[in-house]
Amino acid sequence: MDINTFQPRTDFTTLHEGVEAIRTQIGKVIVGQHQMVDLLIAGLLTQGHVLIEGVPGVAKTLTAKLLAQCVDADFSRIQFTPDLMPADVLGTSVFNPQTREFEYKKGPVFSNLVLIDEINRAPAKTQSALFEVMEERQITNDGTTYTLNRPFMVIATQNPIEQEGTYRLPEAQLDRFLFKLEVKYPDLQEEVAVLQSVQRLNGATDLSKVISKVVTATQVIEFQNLVRQVRIEEKLLHYIAAVVHETRMNASLYLGASPRASIAVMNCAKAMAAMRNRDFVIPDDIVEMMPHVLRHRIMLTPEKEMEGIRTDDVIAQILKMVEVPR
Repeated sequence: MDINTFQPRTDFTTLHEGVEAIRTQIGKVIVGQHQMVDLLIAGLLTQGHVLIEGVPGVAKTLTAKLLAQCVDADFSRIQFTPDLMPADVLGTSVFNPQTREFEYKKGPVFSNLVLIDEINRAPAKTQSALFEVMEERQITNDGTTYTLNRPFMVIATQNPIEQEGTYRLPEAQLDRFLFKLEVKYPDLQEEVAVLQSVQRLNGATDLSKVISKVVTATQVIEFQNLVRQVRIEEKLLHYIAAVVHETRMNASLYLGASPRASIAVMNCAKAMAAMRNRDFVIPDDIVEMMPHVLRHRIMLTPEKEMEGIRTDDVIAQILKMVEVPR
């Protein structure tokens, strides 16, 4: 039986329609970049955070803003700069002279969708302030814990070329990103379509007049719960673990992936299956997710870096070594 015509036991109709609606709305402005859009949606469905890396002008920030525009939820944007302090992101306690008490003023991270532009521009202490909020969806201030509302997702961008005045992201923070997406230049036909799209929009800058909100925050939470119901066979779990384990044994790698990577691959494969209206994971879902989940979690040895080897090359090599279950 063709898996594309298989009727799932769990009804993913509303999820599938919601995903298609988001794709359609983003497609009104963005030409191409289908993989980036799908992976951003998958990140939203798995309660994951996404790091987008690409040269300026390839619509990293715009795509993130458009995704937020499609969801009827709170959105905030934080521009990271070298002088940004943790309190500028998380909030701080302010003395109220009327009550003669300190009151916590929440920072911009208290939102459903948070866009962090040029995350590597801020120093380590500001980046480290995101550890708790990204992993535990909460913030502790003066001994009090504040839980963030669901859904909560951080989308961060960074430029791989201009490194002056930037700070390398700590490995612990990189590990908290579900995906690292590498956005390439469009091909010739896509770039012509970009020009046609800009011409058609006639310079419109107010996205709310172009993009409609097609899903609510409540629906996103329902979709996230549906994704958890996607089935994955035991042999596929062994396959995920085998690939991730191989990253710790590979001679080309100084640092392998953690168990968090295995969990991320499993959750992302479930999301992609649900987005394709299936209630079960197939090996192709897992293989497709591996590079995006692993590339920022592993480190090459200095020798391999000098040879010009990329982490994606090692991941492809490992995927060829580990037998895919049938």
